[in-house]
Amino acid sequence: MPPPQNLERRRALADAAIEVLGRSGIHGLSHRSVDERAGLPPGTASNYFRSRDALLQAAADRVIELHKQDMAAAANGTSPPIDRDMLVELIALSLHHAATEQRVRYLAIYELTLEATRRPHLHEALAQLAEPTLDFTVQMHRDLGLETSRERVRTLITLYGAALFALVTRPPETLTLEEARTLTRAMVDGTLT
Repeated sequence: MPPPQNLERRRALADAAIEVLGRSGIHGLSHRSVDERAGLPPGTASNYFRSRDALLQAAADRVIELHKQDMAAAANGTSPPIDRDMLVELIALSLHHAATEQRVRYLAIYELTLEATRRPHLHEALAQLAEPTLDFTVQMHRDLGLETSRERVRTLITLYGAALFALVTRPPETLTLEEARTLTRAMVDGTLT
């Protein structure tokens, strides 16, 4: 029998899976824990996602969907040309927001990323983020009047990811926007010399 097609419920279950991954880790993820987090009757998650692998895939797919929505929202509201200080501020705000407001989601992404080293299909799903993120970021630099090369943007994304990992794995109350600015300044100065 094919899985149910209620897209709103599928998203709610995938969102709950992300929450469980981010709060309890990969070992805390089960159909039961997702049902509980989503506030749905027992058996709902397993009705939509027959296996734990399908549940992991749903979380990965939803993370990708949310990431694309965030990238589209980030593109709005800033007009070119910007200077280096404005770029630092934009990236610092993004880094701080990701490490605080979206902390659970990024912890879930790191859990999925580690699990993907053991599950090729999950690795393939998460790999869908890399090139679109790079393409989008290069285009965003162009739209902001910056001529940053594709390779330097790739380096900046790598450094951003490392800084974000360091921040989200610390207690959230220790994070400050000023620290995000300091990290971002070092990334931008080191990459865009």
